[in-house]
Amino acid sequence: MPTHQASIKQSGEKIVDKIKRGDVLEKECPSREILRNVTSKWGVLTLLALYGGDSARFSVLRRRVSGISEKMLSQTLQALEADGFIKRTSYEGVSLHVEYSLTVMGEEVAARILELAGWIEVNLSTILEHRRDYKAKNTSS
Repeated sequence: MPTHQASIKQSGEKIVDKIKRGDVLEKECPSREILRNVTSKWGVLTLLALYGGDSARFSVLRRRVSGISEKMLSQTLQALEADGFIKRTSYEGVSLHVEYSLTVMGEEVAARILELAGWIEVNLSTILEHRRDYKAKNTSS
């Protein structure tokens, strides 16, 4: 099995370019943490809840993402904001309120997630059938 260094040499790619782009298969690559934030259950659902350009207040997001706790939603929003996928806007007035929306990068990643989520929804009955078959096969042995 070729090493990571060997694969870089084979592709002709400079190490410096590889580091700039990221490599999620490498243990120490920071892209793994970003991947974790985006693909966690709550990250995926929060991105989908904001997809389409509408901004939303915290309470609205909490209703859209059924089952998420306030603490988890807060942590998810902070992680996605830190990665540049979500924009947090504070409005001052009679009562201070905050709205969340997707950035351009957030829209891009949410579109990709929507594609995957749609595929899962379309194939749900087949996937559940495979789960039942797997469970039956592995519990009867």
